[in-house]
Amino acid sequence: MQGYKMNWKNLLSVNSQRPRSSKTKNRQEPEEAFNESKEKSYSDLRSDFERDYHRILSSASFRRLQDKTQVFPLEKNDFIRTRLTHSIEVSSFARSLAQSVGDEIIKNNLDSDFGHEEANGIANILASSGLLHDIGNPPFGHFGEDTIRAWFEKNLKEIEIKDFDGKYRKLCEILNEQMCNDFIYFEGNAQAIRVVSKLHFLVDENGMNLTFALLNTLIKYPVNSLNIDRKSGDIKTKKMGYYYSEKELFENIVKSTGTYDSKTGEVYRHPLTFLLEAADDIAYCTADIEDGMKKGFISFENLIESLKINVPEDERLYKNLMSYKDYAKKKKYDSPELYAVQRWIVSIQGIFISSVVNSFIKNYDLIMNGEFKTDLFKGTEAEKLLNVLKKLAFKEVFEAKAILKMEIAANNIINYFLTNFVNSVLYWDTPYEEKMAGIDSKYIAILSENQRHIYKYYSELAEKNIRAKKSKNTENREDKEKENMIKEKEIFRYKLYLRLLLVTDYISGMTDSFIKTLYQELTGID
Repeated sequence: MQGYKMNWKNLLSVNSQRPRSSKTKNRQEPEEAFNESKEKSYSDLRSDFERDYHRILSSASFRRLQDKTQVFPLEKNDFIRTRLTHSIEVSSFARSLAQSVGDEIIKNNLDSDFGHEEANGIANILASSGLLHDIGNPPFGHFGEDTIRAWFEKNLKEIEIKDFDGKYRKLCEILNEQMCNDFIYFEGNAQAIRVVSKLHFLVDENGMNLTFALLNTLIKYPVNSLNIDRKSGDIKTKKMGYYYSEKELFENIVKSTGTYDSKTGEVYRHPLTFLLEAADDIAYCTADIEDGMKKGFISFENLIESLKINVPEDERLYKNLMSYKDYAKKKKYDSPELYAVQRWIVSIQGIFISSVVNSFIKNYDLIMNGEFKTDLFKGTEAEKLLNVLKKLAFKEVFEAKAILKMEIAANNIINYFLTNFVNSVLYWDTPYEEKMAGIDSKYIAILSENQRHIYKYYSELAEKNIRAKKSKNTENREDKEKENMIKEKEIFRYKLYLRLLLVTDYISGMTDSFIKTLYQELTGID
């Protein structure tokens, strides 16, 4: 039995990358500036977590989710969900889960450190994390992630450039192992941390400057790309949660929020992450069924049959569906089957929410000790139904020919940009800029000006920090020169890594329509 236990005082840390200003009229943050006058005084009554929520809602990064794929790439019908509408639904479910869990913790006296203030805090944190959880996803949904991974898996081993010594070496030989893995296992969750902590330029290079409690809730997998282990039996190692470039930030977050055990060096999942993940599962598995039916990929009969075969012990599931259809027929609704499915989905969402809340409360001590290894649906009455809906959506929607055709087009578009933009930055900002082709500078000019600024800022900061590292106490001139050479090579490697991140940052930030339009413009397609 392990002895570490997380506590809510730390878990709800309001620390941030840059200290936030006072909530009084003396506030100096530019984005929250106001007109000081003798007649008026100003006091911001919002909590830090409420301020997080409002920053997210007003951000361009959040608005761009309106034109990013949930399931159907480049969908023209407005009734089909996008990443934006999905994120709003996840936010709503996450807040509901938090409110129910908070009420149960207080009612059952499960934790002396948890009261109404903490209950309000977790509701606001989960509402915000729901809005943000997909903010790092590239165009064309999860297929976009797969395409980026496959491109780097192949090309890191094939592309050769001059290294610091002027010798031609493959990219995978210049970068260290973790840097390579960051691209090979490219992950929207890790990209989300980059977006909110660096790429979204609100006031300075600290992104939205959100609370560490919120940032840690977003880190679904608190491991780096070297420690991914799908066979470990622990859900936290399924994917990576942060890039090499955010290592220091990650360490600050987990130490501040108390999910880091200083005695063992182990990092645990933030308890609220389990609720965020459950809210995401509820939202997308039910939405995929509804949207799939609207698009004609899933039939009413197919859904009924799947429930009868896979959940035979719960007849109410398919009987309710059929009774809702009969009701719609009597009312002479235009689409009785769609009405039935939509009404049925509302009812099973209630089942899912109840199961998740009960699971969190039942496993409360294990979660707070960092010993809970699965998702909250595991072992509940809702687990089988959830899996049935996921499998049905995958078979009927994600493997449909129309979707596969669009994914092939998406693959071509993303590969085009990766190839050309990566080639353009290989020698940019290096001693070998004369090796750049004429077209390379044009591609670099197309890259986001803001993201180029972020690259410059963090590359210069890294250069400064690496050179400032303490040298060994030696008077030997040759040893000093050797040590300085090692530092220069480290700078060369890290700046190459940041330039590759610049490309993935730019592509990930694109919307579906923008990347398609830009592709057509650059390839001369009308």
